[in-house]
Amino acid sequence: MSDNGCGFPAPGLHSFLFKPLFTVGGFEFNKVMLLALLTTLVVVSVFYAAFGKAKVVPGKLQLAAEAGYDFVRRGIVYETMGKKEGEKYVPLMVSLFFFIWIMNIWSVVPLTQFPVASIFAYPVVLAAIVYLIWVPLTFKRHGFVGGWKNITGYDSSLGPIKWLVSFIEFFSNLLVRPFTHAVRLFANMFAGHLMLVMFTVASWYLLNSWMIPAAGVSFVMTMVMILFELFVQAVQAYVFVLLASSYIQGALAEHH
Repeated sequence: MSDNGCGFPAPGLHSFLFKPLFTVGGFEFNKVMLLALLTTLVVVSVFYAAFGKAKVVPGKLQLAAEAGYDFVRRGIVYETMGKKEGEKYVPLMVSLFFFIWIMNIWSVVPLTQFPVASIFAYPVVLAAIVYLIWVPLTFKRHGFVGGWKNITGYDSSLGPIKWLVSFIEFFSNLLVRPFTHAVRLFANMFAGHLMLVMFTVASWYLLNSWMIPAAGVSFVMTMVMILFELFVQAVQAYVFVLLASSYIQGALAEHH
């Protein structure tokens, strides 16, 4: 029996906790870490297989990889930063996009069934990488004084409210921005996984009771949620990289 007394094993925070697969020197390696490692191997292996020995007439894998690479390059990086400024950041953005996408896809893969990004530490690290690129880049491009003007949006023409605006921009850019960048990805994957677990468990629970017709409805909802999650997973990878590109573009842009 579950804590609610009805026998239904409702999902909760325990759905995001995993026992260590093994421990080495006090370091615990669990399922989520394994999936993150597998994500890295999948992304590196696919792109190496596609471009390691690229052909003039591409095969199916190379064609698909080129399409994905070109989507991020032209559809995100060039659109936000322009070709001249953005070209050097294309490899980073492509890596981020496919790493996040594959991390998310694990939630609908049989046996794995867990989105890595629903563990807050992973989006935090990815957002921190972007943060540690655009903040130093701002000062490198504009100098110390110009960098602070860029970050705070300082504008002497605003008169008495210029300091208030600068404080709000400082707080927003240096503190709120990296937090929301990470939370947006985490919250969507966390909520999506919770919903999938709820409908999946409900289908099995109802199937083993007298409410078999309701189990069918729950199963249909599970399929709908899986399709919806596939869409959300791609969208969240796109949004994360789009924001990362816009932050870097802001660091490169002239202060106005």
